[in-house]
Formats: sequence, structure tokens, C-alpha cells
Amino acid sequence: MNYQVGEVGRTIIIRFEDGDNILHGLTEIAKKEDIRAGVFYLVGGMKAGRFVVGPEKEEIPPVPVWRELKESHEILGLGTIFWQGDEPKMHLHGAYGKRDSVKMGCMRENAETFLVLEAIIMEIKGVNAVRELDPVSKMVLLKI
Repeated sequence: MNYQVGEVGRTIIIRFEDGDNILHGLTEIAKKEDIRAGVFYLVGGMKAGRFVVGPEKEEIPPVPVWRELKESHEILGLGTIFWQGDEPKMHLHGAYGKRDSVKMGCMRENAETFLVLEAIIMEIKGVNAVRELDPVSKMVLLKI
């Protein structure tokens, strides 16, 4: 286990509108505001997105199992922001519900807002954590 201690910096409140790409929007804000490390919270609606629900088997490198949202769902999400080279990278896990069905996983592609989605980014100051490609798992992982 590795860790660093930082402090909470700025807090940014975002309203995503219908059709907005959530992951793209968070990335753009992290770039514009130079947020090098942070945590974000999401609540609202999504109508599209591709997410991973775990590996096919417990082996390294893992083979992801993909799922897709193809209609409106409620979302409750939590994620982190750390940079890989010159780009901020989002790591978002969420629960996606519709009627009596709830899905959960790591949202990676095409995260599209339905109606409205609220986001809060809390910047973490005083840490130098980054994301790097891990040669064993072939995944971009947090390096502290």
C-alpha cells in the first residue's frame, strides 16, 4: 500500500445538459482549471454509455466484460481525476438504475446525459499521484 496526504482545494459545481458527454466535459474542465488531482460526484440522468462490469476471469491482464446503457437511467457516480502525461484521466464507477433494474460498473465510453446531471469536483492539493500504463496488467493505473 502506498499513500499521500493532501488537502482539499477548489470545489467546482457543474450542470450537464441533455446530450452532453460527461467524461468529455469533466476532462475539459480538469484541463481548463488545471486540476491535477481530484474526486468527483455525479447525480442525475444518463441515456447512453459503455461500461465495464469486471474481468472475464480473475487473471492478469484482465479481459473486460462490457455492458451498455441504451436508454435513460438514473445515475449515482463517484470518480477520480489524475493525469497521464499531458491529459487528465477520469475513473468513474457508478450505479445506473431504471425501473427495478440496477447496473453497476466502470463507465468508460459515450457517457451521455439525459435531461440533467449534476457534478461536483473537489480538487486535491499537495499530492503528486499520476496514472501510468502498468506493463503487467496492461491497464492505466494510479501511481503514488
